[in-house]
Formats: sequence, structure tokens, C-alpha cells
Amino acid sequence: MKKFTFKGVLDGFRQTVQPQAIRQEHEIQETLKAENFAVRKTFRHGFPYSPTAFAFDPVQKLLAIGDKAGNLRILGRPGVDAYVKHEGESACAVILAEFIVNDGALVTVTADDTLHLWSIRQKVPVVVQSLKFQRERVTCIHLPVQSKWLYVGTEKGNIHVVNIDTFALSGYVINWNKAIEVVRATHPGAVIALCDNPLDANKLLMGYESGLLVLWDLKGKFAEIRWQAAEPVKSIAWHYEGKYFVSSHTDGTICSWPTRPTPKPQSLVCPHAKTNKDGALEKCKAIYKVDLKATVTGETYTIFSGGMPTDKGSKSNCITVMVGKTTTVLEMEHAVVDFIILCEKPWTCETQEPYAIAVLLQYDLVLIDLLTSGFPCFESPYPMDLHESPVTCCTYLTDCPSDLVPALYSIGRTTTSKKNAFSEREWPISGGEWSPASCSYSEIVITGHQDGSLKFWDSGAGSLQVLYKFKTAKFFEKPKNITHSSDNNIEFPFAIQIIYLCSESRRLCVAGSMGQVMLFKFRKVESHSSIFVLEIPIFSDYFDDIYGTSPEFDFTPHQVQKSESSDSDKADAAINVKSGPLRIPPGFHPQLFCFTFGPNKKLVQVTSLSVNSSYGLMAYGTEYGLVVIDIIQKNYLLSVACPDLYGGQDPYSRTPKSPKRLESKDEQSRSPSSDQVSWEIAIF
Repeated sequence: MKKFTFKGVLDGFRQTVQPQAIRQEHEIQETLKAENFAVRKTFRHGFPYSPTAFAFDPVQKLLAIGDKAGNLRILGRPGVDAYVKHEGESACAVILAEFIVNDGALVTVTADDTLHLWSIRQKVPVVVQSLKFQRERVTCIHLPVQSKWLYVGTEKGNIHVVNIDTFALSGYVINWNKAIEVVRATHPGAVIALCDNPLDANKLLMGYESGLLVLWDLKGKFAEIRWQAAEPVKSIAWHYEGKYFVSSHTDGTICSWPTRPTPKPQSLVCPHAKTNKDGALEKCKAIYKVDLKATVTGETYTIFSGGMPTDKGSKSNCITVMVGKTTTVLEMEHAVVDFIILCEKPWTCETQEPYAIAVLLQYDLVLIDLLTSGFPCFESPYPMDLHESPVTCCTYLTDCPSDLVPALYSIGRTTTSKKNAFSEREWPISGGEWSPASCSYSEIVITGHQDGSLKFWDSGAGSLQVLYKFKTAKFFEKPKNITHSSDNNIEFPFAIQIIYLCSESRRLCVAGSMGQVMLFKFRKVESHSSIFVLEIPIFSDYFDDIYGTSPEFDFTPHQVQKSESSDSDKADAAINVKSGPLRIPPGFHPQLFCFTFGPNKKLVQVTSLSVNSSYGLMAYGTEYGLVVIDIIQKNYLLSVACPDLYGGQDPYSRTPKSPKRLESKDEQSRSPSSDQVSWEIAIF
């Protein structure tokens, strides 16, 4: 018989509580290192921040936009979207841009007075040459069609010539003291505009800030004709016959000058000036740019920006189109940065046949159809305004089924009705090459917005292409008695906070700012059905200790189901689901809406969300507990409060909250402009 001693028993207890020696396993030799990984931006989407430069290739039909941060965006047909950035000291504002027509190259000028030659023949544009001006500030550039000489005007009034092939200064300089008259005692100012005569490339027209206009003979190296305008010059443009040109000025006037010496312009008009009671013309703002284009029928288009009256009630962001005796003012939503007239022919010595106007605005890109009555806008195939309604959440899905993106694309095109306000002609910017077959259809970005809408984007082609959009707010009645409040949840009750998409079953689950959980199922056909609603309480005995008892807190642990809300329930609810059968077009159809109530019968915020289509379950968490839903039977299986879920180890403290939200001092003193955050999507 084995004997047990007290010491032996203690030793046995010690062995059970003392840590055991861990047996060493075979170590795995890790071959991957930190230097094997790198974060790289795949693409950007959204309108360029503070655009500053604009260019268009009329042959290859490509559009370039430069911005304040040195970024360059090149756009073509839908799917063609290249983004590059100036590096080093030139990572500053792009002040000028001009295409080398039909050559696959682009010249840009940055704020550090450096000229850059970009090659755009490959998928990612690259800088092949750079030329920096050390002692002079660049103010304008001009490159005639199929010419190898680039004219560069400077702030000092000089004009330099750059050879495009070598991208070096040629040595030919037009000095300002040679361009002015001998009797002139003052400096003419910076070079504002340059333009060659359409019929004689040897004649270069130069416009100076002071209002001096000079026609320079390049071969003879002398000023052939000089004109002096009464007001500072903003832009110049030749008529295609080369017999006269026009200039725009800071007082809102357009002057027409013949190609012969004359002390005054042959015509002077102030298009938007009206006669006052005293008989004098109203003062107008500057016309920043004017351009002339002609058609085979003999019509001449005079198009300009600015020039509106200076009175406070006048419209300022406008493009004006003058054809014969007809004047049309096109009001823009934002400030006009620049505009370019798109023509069928690139040659300035022929009738160019203008067909559209590309207008670069501060926050948008607008194309106007000149061949349709009323000059309607083209509908953009690549919307740049990511936050048409402010983005409130975003999710990124990879390895999606190959048929998901085509399905969303087909539904998105059939459900989007074309507005009558848009032009029926095709989008005119059609340059570049993009093959849809090269897209793997495996990546999708879903954005939720403040107005309750969701947008599905295809991100597998190197740029975001909108596929499908629908609004969740249309399934709710219009909220009543919702006034402006500091609480965003009340002010924007339909804002999307969480998105979860099961790509295999095409079930979409969405949580809103008022705690609403919405389950949708993708269908390709239209349906008429009512929305099934579940109201689910989260109940716990521990809530009595935290929140106390209240007459309003009269919940019992039972389920409430309803397909139509009663009038008494609608009076207390902040948002109510529409009752009765609804016509739902092809796309995501609502299957189940859930509302969860916590202590004192208050709607609670959803903090996490998931769907398992294989088991037919949906689960979501709130700050007060967890809910599990059977999405097949449309019944909740579990509603458990956090104290019951965690027991005495609840990691979150839940202190009583006042029904009225108290603003902090920081929130009370915060400026409204501080809430305006610029959204951008970057995929790594």
C-alpha cells in the first residue's frame, strides 16, 4: 500500500499550479521580410482639388487637368483615366498646360517656373524633359499646330523660344524693349497672351498687361504693327481668315482690331452692360477669356467667360455664347477656371466647326453641346463628384464572383432614366484605349452617403466606374418634426453607417444612423411587395440598476412583428417604413427592416453587422446588446443584453444618458467650415 505524507500532498499541489516547461517546437524559417512589402496607390477618384490648368488635344481627343498640388489628370473615353504628379521642387501648382497635337505629348508649367515635357504614349505618363527658368516668371505659353517651336512669355515682358525636340532654349528672344515703341517710357508689363496669325506663321501676336498689342515679324525680328488698348488685356484670339483679331479687357469689353495700324479698335462692345438712368453704361467685370470659331455656313461663334455687371444681384459664373445677333448666357454652378472650344479641325486657318465647349469649374467639369438647340450639357460618363451627397461609410470587396459586376452594370443602365435636360449626343472626349475584357471584375467599392443612398463602383479596371445606385430613403415616409440639430443622427436620419454585402448570395445588409437595419436581396425583375418590419427590444434586469425604472420602460422579453405600422406607433417613431405594396424596380429589393430598442424604448445605434447566407442568419451588435435574426423565417432568434452577455466582466461602462444631448464647448465654438471634409478614395 502506497503511503501519502502531508509534504507529498503539498508537493503535488505545487506541481499543478506551477507553470510547466513548454516544449520547444521546430521554428519556422520565415523568408518574407519587411522590404518585400510596399504600399502603392493603385488609383484615385474624385475631382481634382483646386484645378488651375486645362488642355485639350483635338485630334486624339484627350483632356488634361492640372491642380494646385501639382497633380495632373488625363481623361479620355470612359475607362481612360490617368493620374500622375509632379515630383521634387515642381510638386506645386500647375499654372499652364498645352498638348503637342497628335503627338502623344503634353507640356506643363509649374509654379516654380519649370517646363515639363510629358510622354503619354504609355499607360502611365512620365516626364521625359524639364527646363527651369531661373530669372524670369513664366506667364503664358503658345505652341502652334505641328510646330517644333514653343513660345514662352514671362513676367518681365520677354518672349523665349523653346525647341520641342531638344527641349532647350533656342537662343531666339523677343525683348520687351524691342517690342515697344521708341517713344514709350514705361514698361508694357507681363506677357498675357500669345497667338500666331492663322495665315502667316511668321507673324506672332503678343498681348501685354498694360494693353499693348504687338504683331511681331519672327524672321525680320521687328514689330510690324502696334496697337494700344485703353484697358489692360486679358486674352486675344484670331479670326480664322487672319484679317482681324479680338481682345478682351478688364472692364468687360471686347475689342476688334484690323491687321493695319489704327489708334482705336474698329469695334468695341460691352456685351452685358446696360444703360443706366443717366445714360451711362453699367460697369462690368473682366472678360477673362474670349475665343472665336467659325463654321462652314459662315457663322462665327464668339464665346467668353466673365463680363457680367458688377452689381451684387448679377450672375458671375457664366459662359456667354454669341452667334450672329443671338446671345446666350449659360450659368455655371461654380466659379469658371477656364474653358476650351472643341472643334472638328485643329487647323486655325480653316473653319474649325465647333461642336462643344469644355468648361473647367472650381468643383466640376462641364461639357456644353453647341450643335443642339438650347446648348444642353452632356451627361458625364465618369462622374467625378464622389460626395454628391457626403460619404458617410465605405467598404471594399475583392474576389467577387465574375458575374456580379456585369449584373450591377446592366441593372444600373436600365434603371437610370436619361434626363431630358442632357444632350442626346455621345460624350465627345473619346480618346485613348481601354478594353473591358482586360478587367477581372473582382473588385467592388460600395459607398454609403448622408442622404441614404448607396453607390456601387467597379474598381477592377484601374479607375472607379459607377455601376449602380439606389436610395434607401425611398422606403421610408418623409420624416416629420425633424429640425436642425447638432445631432447628425437626427438631422440626417437616413445616413448610411455600415454596409455588408454577401457577394455569393447577393444579399446586402445596411445600417442607418437611426439604428435601422435593412436587408436587401438582388433581383433582376420588378416586383410589388410590402416591407416586413421587426421591432426588437433588448431587455436585461441589470438595466434597472443602471437606468432605473421608468413608466416609459415597459418592455417585456417578447417579439413584436408587423408588416404595417399602426398610427400610434408612427407617432412615436422618428422614421417610419412605408406601408402597403410598393413598386420596386430591378435591383436590390427590401426583404426585412429591423428596429432595435434599448432602455426607455429608445432606438439604439448599430455598431457591427454581418450576414451568413449559408445558414440564413443575420447578426448585428449595438451598444446595449446582440441580436441574431433568421432571415428566412423573418424572426429573431436571440436578443441578449451586454450585461447578460459579459456578466460581471463587461468591458464597457454604460452611464445614464440625458435625453437631451449637451454640446461641448469645442462643438459650440466650431466653425461650420471645419465640418467640410474633402473625401477621397485611395485603393492600396
